[in-house]
Amino acid sequence: MADKVKVTLVKSPIGAVPKNKKVVEALGLHKVGQSNELPNTAATLGAVRKVAHLVKVEKI
Repeated sequence: MADKVKVTLVKSPIGAVPKNKKVVEALGLHKVGQSNELPNTAATLGAVRKVAHLVKVEKI
């Protein structure tokens, strides 16, 4: 398993459910196209799974 994952915001969370907006913000993403490297933990992957329709994930 990879050490980290790179999460990139590919779709705007403007029309998303408020809870999903907060998850995107908690992942450290604010603008479309912005990326963030996060540790590959169960908590991170669970948050990514909640907003999978808004982000792209790559293993590093």
